[in-house]
Amino acid sequence: MQLRYSVLAVAAACAVMGQAVAGEAEAKKWIDAEFQPSTLSKEQQMAEMKWFIDAAKKLQSKGVKEISVVSETITTHEYESKTLAKAFEEITGIKVKHDLIQEGDVVEKLQTSMQSGKSIYDGWVSDSDLIGTHYRYGKMMNLTDYMAGAGKEWTNPGLDIKDFIGTSFTTAPDGKLYQLPDQQFANLYWFRADLFARQDLKDKFKAKYGYDLGVPLNWSAYEDIAAFFSEDVKTIDGKPIYGHMDYGKKDPSLGWRFTDAWLSMAGTADIGIPNGKPVDEWGIRASADGCTPLGASVSRGGATNSPAAVYALTKYVDWMKKYAPKEATGMTFGESGPVPAQGQIAQQIFWYTAFTADMVKPGLPVVNADGTPKWRMAPGPNGPYWKQGMQNGYQDVGSWSFFSGHDADRTAAAWLYAQFVTAKTTSLKKTIVGLTPIRESDIRSQAMTDMAPKLGGLVEFYRSPARVAWTPTGTNVPDYPKLAQLWWKNVAVAVTGEKTPQQAMDTLAEEMDQVMARLERAGMAKCAPKLNKKEDPKKWLSDKGAPWAKLANEKPKGETIAYDTLLKAWKDGKVR
Repeated sequence: MQLRYSVLAVAAACAVMGQAVAGEAEAKKWIDAEFQPSTLSKEQQMAEMKWFIDAAKKLQSKGVKEISVVSETITTHEYESKTLAKAFEEITGIKVKHDLIQEGDVVEKLQTSMQSGKSIYDGWVSDSDLIGTHYRYGKMMNLTDYMAGAGKEWTNPGLDIKDFIGTSFTTAPDGKLYQLPDQQFANLYWFRADLFARQDLKDKFKAKYGYDLGVPLNWSAYEDIAAFFSEDVKTIDGKPIYGHMDYGKKDPSLGWRFTDAWLSMAGTADIGIPNGKPVDEWGIRASADGCTPLGASVSRGGATNSPAAVYALTKYVDWMKKYAPKEATGMTFGESGPVPAQGQIAQQIFWYTAFTADMVKPGLPVVNADGTPKWRMAPGPNGPYWKQGMQNGYQDVGSWSFFSGHDADRTAAAWLYAQFVTAKTTSLKKTIVGLTPIRESDIRSQAMTDMAPKLGGLVEFYRSPARVAWTPTGTNVPDYPKLAQLWWKNVAVAVTGEKTPQQAMDTLAEEMDQVMARLERAGMAKCAPKLNKKEDPKKWLSDKGAPWAKLANEKPKGETIAYDTLLKAWKDGKVR
């Protein structure tokens, strides 16, 4: 009998050893065939994978065989779902069901899980725009404490949090990290560098406006360039050319157009990075510590319906109707995205770098025969209310988020997968595929230096300090899902002309205050809103801080900069 037990024990041990060896064999295969280039040597990659194999083995012994996670559908997440999930399963033995759904559906399912207290998924990639929500409801795991406590055993020693470039956006008012960046992209200015370099166009522009055709530094110059191409140049190579591109259909994506920092580009908020303090880019005023939201309306000290915000909405509507293709007003975000690649748009003030991969495909009208782009990306111009030290624009940081009350072992396995798809072993290749960098070491790599000439300024932007002046929605927003949905419906009535920009923003600010009042009554785990009393708006309007008083002149002289000068500034470590 004893001999039989010994034989069984040896057989079991051999099976375990075989599994480990198999995991290492699979890791070697993936490292050689897929995970190149990397900032790690193959030996370092193998050591990192060995840690994942050992950690996963412990979780398998606890019964974890499969996990499910979710993210929005973009190229980076498609790579994770189709390639990295398979690699993770082959290397660790834990199967991953990585669902890809639309961004709005991710938010909706997240909201449902928060309300029911039961998480539908083991791990979520949710935008860091939800940082204020995650912090206040107390339902999401604080990663700082998890990594030091219950999750220490499951935290990769080579994770290197300091190497991540987006953690300032995923840190709550308590100084703790609540989300791990997985991908990020900014909205920047996009323009046809080949057209801007044409001497005949440069001469014509200078003769009319008295300054050089170049990258616009302010909205006045952007407007002049838009009018120049749409009304003076009119056609290039026999086809119409437009000085602007946008979208205006009544659709949830219209809200992103605005919550993604359109107001802050005009200068609505206060000075402060990553978001204005005490008034942020949504126009929400918060307490000095950034914890307690106090109101959105000017009558409560907010800026959502302030002169700067109304100016921003007015310009958005005017430019789209005057200078963009007539179809733009009926387009959604997804429909308008590919239009500049078709070759008839001269510039776009608000363009996401997530479209870079689609803008560099061989054979496009905006790509040269040698594969270099005819276009470039640059910082977006600033409106007349903008001041030095304010947020420059928006950046999307899709980040791993976990429910604190979820099954501990399944959470640990999802945390393993989150670290796997952001690990130094895999992250550089993922960056090359999706062009949504998250690690300093990847951005500085030789591989990215080699790719830079074909990416139109993306690498230079992410190597410069500019990348932290483009920031996601901040912590002043107490409930992103409830408040974000108010924007598109109110912006839409300004597009159709049913309301003036002032009326539209007045309604939006009032509705935001109503939602925050409900949150105040219902209470939140931390820092619920506590609205200021309504007072005469004149008490709040000021030239010292937001809400900013109306300027006598909202169109100062246009200013531009040569792109090469801008590029040199980035390389010299300046924001612009």
